Amino acid sequence: MEKKNLDWKHIGFAYHTTDYRYVADYKDGKWQEGYMSDSPNIVLNECAGIMQYCQEVFEGLKAYETADGRIVTFRSDLNADRMYHSAERMEMPPFPKERFIEAVEKVVKANEAWVPPYGSGATLYLRPYMYASSPVIGVKPAEEYQFRLFATPVGPYFHEGAKPITICVSDFDRAAPKGTGHIKAGLNYAMSLHANVTAHANGFDENLFLDPGTRTYVEETGGANFLFVTKDNEVVTPLSDSILPSITRRSLVYVAEHYLGLKVTTRKVRLDELKDFAECGLCGTAAVISPVGKVVDHGKEICFPSGMEKMGPITQKLYDTLTGIQYGKIEAPEGWIHEIM
Repeated sequence: MEKKNLDWKHIGFAYHTTDYRYVADYKDGKWQEGYMSDSPNIVLNECAGIMQYCQEVFEGLKAYETADGRIVTFRSDLNADRMYHSAERMEMPPFPKERFIEAVEKVVKANEAWVPPYGSGATLYLRPYMYASSPVIGVKPAEEYQFRLFATPVGPYFHEGAKPITICVSDFDRAAPKGTGHIKAGLNYAMSLHANVTAHANGFDENLFLDPGTRTYVEETGGANFLFVTKDNEVVTPLSDSILPSITRRSLVYVAEHYLGLKVTTRKVRLDELKDFAECGLCGTAAVISPVGKVVDHGKEICFPSGMEKMGPITQKLYDTLTGIQYGKIEAPEGWIHEIM
């Protein structure tokens, strides 16, 4: 199929309306048969549960054109699994995992012309989400829900290469102890917006959120997990019950151990030990790894030896290996790549 006539290298990391999206409704205690829609618009009752009490969960994954011309997704089964558990925590009827995968396949196939060509740096971003659609005025779960999945081509997260960023230790808490920090729900991201705007206004690229109980340990940013590298090349990731279990982070940990032969440790990471690490990165679907060059703790600068010019050497190897797997240049572990076309 002929590709859409877009300047793929300069489309930006932004929303573009594509041709089709998948929709399924939950009514009468069960999920109805799904269908494809050519309309990007949603009509809701003014008292819908999503509008009143923010009952919503979502996911984010990508479809890629590989070096040999296939169209694939990366570990979409883990996105299905995470969304299932997020819905359970929000007292929403989980969308069946096999139907999640089916929806991904249908949306990618229907929007084949929107899949960016290999080598462009762009990908087809997929956004599955689910929300309470029926009216509810008392504080309780809604009775009806809708699952939707749309696609949009996005450009590379970094326009001029992955330059290290500067982040600040936030005065705000991202999640409450025993709260919803470990699930992918819109309410968690809404809570981070004020902290993000404040950080940007003060000249920082992102926030470093500490544990809400003691404000001693590193947790994550508003939308990414941390990954650290020690001076003897050990990979360290923070441990906490309120960290979102990033699929990218889990994949990088596997790559570090099984492809690069590095030691990996998941443990609590104290803020006061950041000065001892050689490299730091933020893990997420959008950029894979965003290198961090500096953390500022209320005026005190913590500069990583990897510097502010480029990724550290271990971070770069992790990035190159994982993206090589995603684009079919490096053999993937069994089950990681789901071929659609």
